[in-house]
Amino acid sequence: MLSNFILMRLKNIREALEGKLTPEELKFVRAFDIVGDIAIIKLPEQLLPKKQLIGQALLDVHRNLRTVLLQVGPVSGDFRTRDLEIIAGEEKTETIHRESGCIFKADLSSVYFSPRLAYERMRIASLVKPGEVVANLFAGVGCYSIVIAKHSQAALIYSIDINPAAFNYARENIRLNKVGDKVIPLLGDAREIVERELRGAADRVLMPLPERARDFLDTAFLALKPKGGVIHFYDIGQEPDVFGPSFEFVKKVAAEKNFVVELLQSRKIRSYAPKCYHIALDFAASPA
Repeated sequence: MLSNFILMRLKNIREALEGKLTPEELKFVRAFDIVGDIAIIKLPEQLLPKKQLIGQALLDVHRNLRTVLLQVGPVSGDFRTRDLEIIAGEEKTETIHRESGCIFKADLSSVYFSPRLAYERMRIASLVKPGEVVANLFAGVGCYSIVIAKHSQAALIYSIDINPAAFNYARENIRLNKVGDKVIPLLGDAREIVERELRGAADRVLMPLPERARDFLDTAFLALKPKGGVIHFYDIGQEPDVFGPSFEFVKKVAAEKNFVVELLQSRKIRSYAPKCYHIALDFAASPA
């Protein structure tokens, strides 16, 4: 469900486009993301001839914006990038986004960043206990890791990503947020890094990439300390049973790795499609 704030913004942009788009076309101007001073919007094919008009309307309504990007392809690949086209404003894709008292610099054409996960990042940070060691298997530009460092008393956060551009931005964001004493950025495949460097190292493991988390769940168990710990597992859930299949998968892998799991919390994060959701399962894992 869209927040009242997003609905207000949509109303404003639709008002700005009245008389320029038909009432039927206005129905297809839907939610957009604002990252720093850049807006990212998706448009159906029938509105593409008017993309510059819509982009300029966004700049007119939101005076803090400098650029409007059209997403012309899905998020894809190991680096989680998407094809973007500048349709209004300055010729740039790099921005600085502020969230939860943190600063995140990112080039949206070479890394993945979603402002819609701000609540989830703070939720996880609030659960981290003093002195914990956290392993973030899909860290991107460091958002979860840095929010945890700023808003908890974690001892260390290992921040892993395979995308060199994301890794470089993570290093800069660690410096910008002055959390170099807590956050350790690591470049490479999470499976290889855990097997080589982080076996049995973590009290808590984050897996904030629902498209790939199932492939790496065995790695998450490997990263836990011998006494066990907590795993935050992200997946795709569908109605009528949004969480059941995901937790059944978790229990199956846990049994194979000689762990017993207890579900602590399950929640829908956002809608991907009708009756299809990005979900989170928080569970405790202990040796069988």
